[in-house]
Amino acid sequence: MLTLQGLCCTTAHSDSFLFVFHLEGNECTDANARYCGKCIQAGAKCGWCKDPDFLKQGETVSSRCDEVQSLVKRGCVEAMIENPKGDKKVLKNKAVTNRKKGAEKLKPEDITQIQPQKLSLTLRSGQPQSFELKFKRAEDYPIDLYYLMDLSYSMKDDLENVKNLGTSLMLEMSKITSDFRIGFGSFVEKTVMPYISTTPAKLLNPCTGDQNCTSPFSYKNVLKLTNDGKRFNTLVGQQHISGNLDSPEGGFDAIMQVAVCGDHIGWRNVTRLLVFSTDAGFHFAGDGKLGGIVLPNDGKCHLENNVYTMSHYYDYPSIAHLVQKLSDNNIQTIFAVTEEFQPVYQELKNLIPKSAVGTLSANSSNVINLIIDAYNSLSSEVILENSKLPEGVTIAYTSRCKNGVVSKAYIFLLHSQVTFNISVTSKGCPKQGKPETIKIKPLGFTEEVEITLNFICECECHNDAIKNSELCHFGNGTYECGACKCNDGRVGRQCECSSNDVATEDMDRTCRKDNGTDICSNNGECVCGTCECKKRDNPEERYSGQYCECDNFNCDRSGNKLCGGHGSCECRVCVCDPMWTGSACDCSLDNSTCMASNKQMCNGRGKCECGTCKCDDPKFQGPTCETCPTCPGVCAEHKECVQCRAFGTGEKKDKCKEECDDFTLIKVRDRDKLPQPNDASYPVMHCKERDANDCWFYYTFAVNNDTKKEVHVVETLGKQKSGGPDIIPIVAGVVAGIVLIGLALLLIWKLLMIIHDRREFAKFEKEKMNAKWDTVSAWEEKSTIKPTIHLSLKLSIHYLYTA
Repeated sequence: MLTLQGLCCTTAHSDSFLFVFHLEGNECTDANARYCGKCIQAGAKCGWCKDPDFLKQGETVSSRCDEVQSLVKRGCVEAMIENPKGDKKVLKNKAVTNRKKGAEKLKPEDITQIQPQKLSLTLRSGQPQSFELKFKRAEDYPIDLYYLMDLSYSMKDDLENVKNLGTSLMLEMSKITSDFRIGFGSFVEKTVMPYISTTPAKLLNPCTGDQNCTSPFSYKNVLKLTNDGKRFNTLVGQQHISGNLDSPEGGFDAIMQVAVCGDHIGWRNVTRLLVFSTDAGFHFAGDGKLGGIVLPNDGKCHLENNVYTMSHYYDYPSIAHLVQKLSDNNIQTIFAVTEEFQPVYQELKNLIPKSAVGTLSANSSNVINLIIDAYNSLSSEVILENSKLPEGVTIAYTSRCKNGVVSKAYIFLLHSQVTFNISVTSKGCPKQGKPETIKIKPLGFTEEVEITLNFICECECHNDAIKNSELCHFGNGTYECGACKCNDGRVGRQCECSSNDVATEDMDRTCRKDNGTDICSNNGECVCGTCECKKRDNPEERYSGQYCECDNFNCDRSGNKLCGGHGSCECRVCVCDPMWTGSACDCSLDNSTCMASNKQMCNGRGKCECGTCKCDDPKFQGPTCETCPTCPGVCAEHKECVQCRAFGTGEKKDKCKEECDDFTLIKVRDRDKLPQPNDASYPVMHCKERDANDCWFYYTFAVNNDTKKEVHVVETLGKQKSGGPDIIPIVAGVVAGIVLIGLALLLIWKLLMIIHDRREFAKFEKEKMNAKWDTVSAWEEKSTIKPTIHLSLKLSIHYLYTA
């Protein structure tokens, strides 16, 4: 079963199913088809030339099968090419019903929500057939809702709120549809240990204390679907809680019976909703072993007096089994569960298409809103499903929203029309071409599209076949579509050989090199146990060998030449001419090209391989390992030649062309434009030399990857004068420096002396102030001593200032 789910109409994301077949080469010629029917099954592009005179000498019968364009190119007229096409026919195409709420009431079988209803597709292998499927949900469409409730003891408060559910839900659902019916069922658990206590007292009242509980049961259909809401309230109000021992409940047993017991439940061919209300988990297939129950659930109805009677005999159903039965009976499930178990049932919802999960309050007071919200959610999506496909048949879906956006997923707008594009493709011819029937329907609806698949397995010319034709070696085969289809025991293009002529059980065994190879290596046809190789359009190209395993055009190439132009191709291997070797004969054995000017092989610095030197030292380059662009002396060696070619000066200017033409000269504006080591993939030598005019010039020398010498030189405008240093400014500078240093030293000495003298004078003045003179001494003393002191003082002062 393949499903397509619609979720978002305004989303531009496209995620439709895509089937891509990657084929290598020509699928028509690879098929090795020996008759027309097998050829057209090889691929949609394959055709069969039925012209009797089409095959050339040496071509096999399978050469009639090729791409149509190739057959025309090879000379087969289009009228002689068998290339059947598939088609489609719409057998029943009743338009979808445009019915508004309040209009005249129609029976469910008179309402059409899907178009077309029946068609026939004729499929050619590899050629898809597409058709549009329209879906429009009818407004005011009838709804059947069955409320299945867990009546274990923990749901006691919930039962009180469900007792008035009938009339309340009738009122709410009347806003959606005028034709609504509701039913009620309950479940607890299997009536065996260890799920319930089987002691007599517990079987009568499984609850503890003074609680009044009903006997445990597996599933009970309390009320068949009805439009009487008051009766629903009355019967539900008469229900009592029961009890069990373990936490998971037997809800899956109940769901299975609700799905398969359509007559007891009262399901109509309308929208079917199953509301599953519980506050616990669930048992599933395999859990029955705890109670000694090992028989798998048979998926059949076992209700007697509206009670499930085989819970002790059959195991719980598996999830996959439930999915199948719910889908077969077009039932959409709403899981109304408490918040604690919401994640568990959310995972279950992901496994059950067309289902929803709602969070139930602690006492189920929100159950009506939950049902309405879940129904609206289910109504806003469309899931297409198809029945089992025949082997080799694939189906792809894309959906188109009202706004034209093509997408796999979209929101289905209520009462609007949406369109699906459905493409069916066949690979090969299933079941010998017998017609097959598949069905496509929206999940949760009873309407479906019935598609009859017819397969093109033979060409039209098959109908004109001539049995036991004289064209097939005296009637040893059927002449069909321009070729012979040999009878049993006969082989060959014209059935000219007998199977007894080849001493082998398998007629093709002698045409195979081993069991892992194709017949005649897929390059010929097995005729009477011997390979007849195909012919090529180019007469110089040919297949050969006992099994056509050899050819002369699939050898290695060098320089776009087969075997490098130095040999011949024999059985896909190059046979080289003398003095050549290698897989493509591209390796020369002539060592003369490796001889250096000093008569040494590769200058003694490498090995000669395929006529080319492989230098041991990476510094040495060139065909004979004689060039060393980074060795000392390279600059001086090329100085004169660079000078004469770049500037027309130097000693070699008169014979520059004769002696200096072994390198390529490239001029640049300044030194920044010279190649740098990281600018090239080969070594670069930077040179600085002086010319005859005592000027510097700059250049680089290198040997590129093609072993050609390259010189980049700074042009004339970049030359710089080179003269020696100016002596006079240097001497003048030195003398001036010495003088300035001497003056500075004298000034420093003078300053120190002034400071010293001033300190001495200050000391003298201080001592003079402290001297005591005797004023009453004799005149003689005054006249002799005082003048002496004055004279001494004057001399001292005079000396100080003159200094």
